[in-house]
Formats: sequence, C-alpha cells, structure tokens
Amino acid sequence: MFQVLLVDDEPLVRHDLRTLLDWNEHGFELCGQAHNGNMALAMIEQSPPHIAIIDVNMPEMNGVELNRAIKARFPSIQTIMLSSFDDYDYVRECLKNGSIDYLLKHRLDGATLAALLNKAVLELRQADRLLEESEARKVKTERINPVHIRDYIAHLVRGRKEATLEVEAFSRENGLYTGASSYAAAALQIVPFLLLTESYSDVQTNRLVQQVVDMMQQSLGDIRERTAAYVEDGRFMIVFAFKERSEHAIKSEIDGQMRKLQHALELFLNLKCVSAVGHVCTSLTQLGTSYGSAERLLDASRSEPSGSSAAPRMPGRAGGLADEYHQRVSLTIEEHKQLLLSIERLDIKGVHGLIDSVFASIHHLPIHSHTVQMMVSELMQTGDKALKTWMPRTEDAKEELPSRSELGRIGSVGELVQWLQSFYAGLLGLLKQHRAGGPYSRHVTQAIHFILERYPGYVTLELAAGAIGLNSSYLSRIFKEETQRTFSEYLNRVRIDAGRKLLESGKYSIKEISGQVGFTTHNYFFKVFKEMTGLTPQEYLNRLGRG
Repeated sequence: MFQVLLVDDEPLVRHDLRTLLDWNEHGFELCGQAHNGNMALAMIEQSPPHIAIIDVNMPEMNGVELNRAIKARFPSIQTIMLSSFDDYDYVRECLKNGSIDYLLKHRLDGATLAALLNKAVLELRQADRLLEESEARKVKTERINPVHIRDYIAHLVRGRKEATLEVEAFSRENGLYTGASSYAAAALQIVPFLLLTESYSDVQTNRLVQQVVDMMQQSLGDIRERTAAYVEDGRFMIVFAFKERSEHAIKSEIDGQMRKLQHALELFLNLKCVSAVGHVCTSLTQLGTSYGSAERLLDASRSEPSGSSAAPRMPGRAGGLADEYHQRVSLTIEEHKQLLLSIERLDIKGVHGLIDSVFASIHHLPIHSHTVQMMVSELMQTGDKALKTWMPRTEDAKEELPSRSELGRIGSVGELVQWLQSFYAGLLGLLKQHRAGGPYSRHVTQAIHFILERYPGYVTLELAAGAIGLNSSYLSRIFKEETQRTFSEYLNRVRIDAGRKLLESGKYSIKEISGQVGFTTHNYFFKVFKEMTGLTPQEYLNRLGRG
C-alpha cells in the first residue's frame, strides 16, 4: 500500500477527496489529513508518506512553500497540487519544484485522481529503480577498486588455497583480464628498499610503496589488463594478460614493458630496480607458479653492472637465496671490533680493508638480497654510533657525509662498496677535524691533521712544514705556543693513544703494536709509553687483566 497525505484547509475538499474512489482497492491508504503547511510538515517528520496532495492556497504556509520544503527535506515524496484556475502561476512554480501534476478543484473526479496517483507510483518506482541501480554500481565499483584487485592477485601469488577460485570468480564478475588466453607474472625489486626505509615511519613507507604502485600502473595502463601490486620488502608483482598471441611476442612485449617501468622509477623516483619475468601460462590459476619462477630468477641472479637497466636473466640453482642467507647475516664480533678500532685510530685503510673483506664473502649474492642490505645497514649504523659517541654535539656535521638518498640510485654491489668507503672517508675526516679542533690557527690545525694522518709512518716537523708550506722553525714556534706541546710531544701522544687502543683490543702483541703506531724501536715505545701513562705496556695489560 502506498501512503497518501491530504493537505487542504477546506474540510469539504478533504471530504470530497476521501470519497472520490476506493483507495484500498487502488492500492493506496490515506495516512493522514492536515489543514495547513506547518501541520503537514510535522506529520511528515513523524511518518513520511509516499504521496502528498497539497492545496496551493492555505494560511500560514501556502502550498508552494510547503512543496518547496518537502522537496528540500524529503525528496522521495511525490506531490500533487490542488488549485483553482486563478492559481495557475502558483501551480507552474510547484511543477518547477518537482510536483508531478495538479488537480483543478472544480473538476475533481475519481478517474483523474486515480490517474495522477498511478503517475506518482510510476515516479516512485522509477526512483527506486534508479536507487537500486546506483547501489549496484556502487557495489560493483567497490569490488573493482584497484586495491581489491591487487589484494586478490597478491593472495593468489602468495599461495592462499582459496584464492584461486576467488580470483576466477572475481575476474568473471568484474571483467578482469576479459578474453585473455595467456598470462605471465613478473617480479620487480627496488634495490635499496630496506636501506631507504629503515628510518621511515610506517606512513612514510606506505606512501613510498603507493607512489611506486601508482607510477607502475600509470605506465602499464588499464588495471584490468595489466596489474601492478605490492608483495613485501620492496618487491612488486606485475600481472600481464594477453589474448591470442605467440609466446615469443608475449615475452618481447613484457620485456619492453619492464624496461619502461624500471626507467620510469629511476627517472622520476630515483629508485634503482631489478626485475625478472616468469614463464607464460594459460590460466589465472597458474599465475602463482609463474610469479614463483620470476622470483627464483631474480633471487638467483647477481645484479647487472652499473649503468645497466636490463632485467637480470641469469638462472641459478633452485632455492634462490634461502640457502645463502644462513651463511651470513651480520658482521662477526671480530669484524665489529676491528671496525671500531680502525675508526678510533682514524685508520681509513683499515676501514676500507674490512669493507672489502666483508663484501668479498657475499659477492655471490644479488645487491637486493636481505643479507647485502643488512650488512650495509649494520656498517652504516656502526658509523653513525661512532660519530655520535665522539662528536655528540655535531649533528649538523652529518650533512657533510654522502647523502643516504644516493643509495636509491646504486645498482651494483661494487657501487655499494664505493659508497660505503666514501661514507667512512667522510666520517673519519669529520672525526679528524674534531680531534684537531680547538683555538688553533689554520697552520697549526693543518699540522695536527698531518700528524693524525701519518703517525703510523715516518713523520717529522720538517715533513709537516713542507706539506703546509711553512718554515720548520716558524711552525715549531707557533705549534708550541698554541698547543703547549712540542711537535714531537704531540706526535708521541697520538701514537701512545693509538697504542693503548690496540693493547685494549687484545689482537696484537706489544712488539707488533710498537711498529703499527710508528715507533722505530721496541725499546723507545716502552720508554715513551711509561713516560706518558706511568706504566709499561705490560703493566697496562696486567691492569686490563690480560697479562
């Protein structure tokens, strides 16, 4: 039953309307009567009818005003206007505001009223259909939301058991990969992802991932034919679908698309990437195995030489990197101690040698592997801690080191090693400046830098003066005035401090240490050590509990 409200200030008109037809027989029910607009609005707010029959001329609020209020607040209610001939201007205004038609009071009859009521019903049903269609479109739009498509594909390649049937059903219902007879999945890895994001918040990491996915999808085109989705740890999956085409043509097009993707990411986001393509398959259910083959190719291959954007295609043994990860996941305790000792001694050769040694043990792994990324992360963290320990108030000095953002453009292990060596060269340079810091003149500071750089070898006042471009007598005088030590005393202090660090490390004999810190004879090392510390080297070791 459709509910109808009568609104007219004349009781006789309301009575005539009630008796013109059998309302229930025609599918209608009179749900109320109101004699002015305010009363009608109050009744509508309590229980909105489907249809309202409204008189144009009423006190307090006329029919035009009431109709306007109904359409603004209850747009689904259909309105029919009642009028006399001289009210036509008002009726026209009501029609503009959405009334379906009008009745002339002096011509009221059952057939006309029934016809207008049925017209209102048609409008109501049309509105319902439009609403249902809108809801259906909304549901469908939500279902084909790119996020949902990517979720389905990600579940499929991750091997979720029920994902196969879900993807097939989803594909049929939403026009995904329509008419496709061949499929292939590719894996793309952002090389420095772990290094770039280790200091990011979750929001920042998610923003980077979304940027990558959006750019890839923009390059790929329609998501229903080619789909980019995120997997984990900087790894992305691309699904390709093809209609009738040869496998050779398919592989050729995919290779071109992957080169295009890598170029876009490197050009616009400064992200170095590597990729591999899985085998071509004939159904959606096989996409998981295609992606698995792409990952094995990617993880069993070493990265391309610097400057190459081609996806690696070198096959490796089954199992990829899983077996390699168990061999080495971080610096050994000895390597960590040696690195800290070299930093303390400002020994750039020692640092570079250790970096070379570490990467020699993992050179067979691709640059994007978890092991390589974690090694680099640990080396950088050790450097950061050393800088914070010895230069706690010089945070701005980090700006002088190579930028972390440069890691995004590194495409080979060799480039990574070079970047780390550059990082540590800058780090040791800052520490050297800090140790030489003080209220010293430029020439004295240069002389101190000379000592710090050369103390393990042959160092004299004359050599330092020559390197700086000063007379040795002049340098000797200003050095003593500013540091309160002679050049030789300062040099010996640096050598003995370095010798103490080496003794504390427990890695070398006393005789080996004397040569490493620049003393030409074992006895002279003993003599100077005793003068500066009050202990012989052996007594110093005994104090450490290592004698």
